[in-house]
Amino acid sequence: MANKSPKSTNPDVTSAASVNDDQQAGKGHATPTRKQKEEARKKPLVSNDRAEARRNANKAMQIERNKQREGLANGVERYLPLRDRGPQKKYIRDYVDARTSVGEFLIPLMFLIIILSLFPQPEVQIASTLLMLFFFIASILDGLALAFVVRRKLAAKFGADNVEPGVRWYAGVRAFQFRSMRMPKAQVKRRAYPE
Repeated sequence: MANKSPKSTNPDVTSAASVNDDQQAGKGHATPTRKQKEEARKKPLVSNDRAEARRNANKAMQIERNKQREGLANGVERYLPLRDRGPQKKYIRDYVDARTSVGEFLIPLMFLIIILSLFPQPEVQIASTLLMLFFFIASILDGLALAFVVRRKLAAKFGADNVEPGVRWYAGVRAFQFRSMRMPKAQVKRRAYPE
């Protein structure tokens, strides 16, 4: 009786065994011919169905617009316009969003003053005018104080020579916007000042 070893070193025997294993397992379909593969790869540059092509293009553009809108709202750097990019602008946004500014209540107060101005009594008219004037002056003083503080904090964090131009104006404009209408949206809670 011949002595059989469990492992065969003959390459012909191992390749024949692997062919038998492939035949038993199978792919579930026949191998496509070259002609079939070439036909599957062929796509016309311009679709014959223009309406369908237009619908697909509009759908792709809508998906991209939604992605850009969400990125802008969430403060993703690559979707921000140039005026909002950079670590200093992010610091300003976080600082302004953490504080309660007088200017952000200016628009609701204006609606109240417009309603009060409809009353014909001179006392109400004078009171609404004085309220508007007081609130306007308080908003300007608050904006100036914010600009001073932001400039000082940026100089301490990034260096006095590295502070970008226009940071005071950027902080003031954001402070005068209603918090829920700011773009990019507020990423910090009230009184959660950045370091």
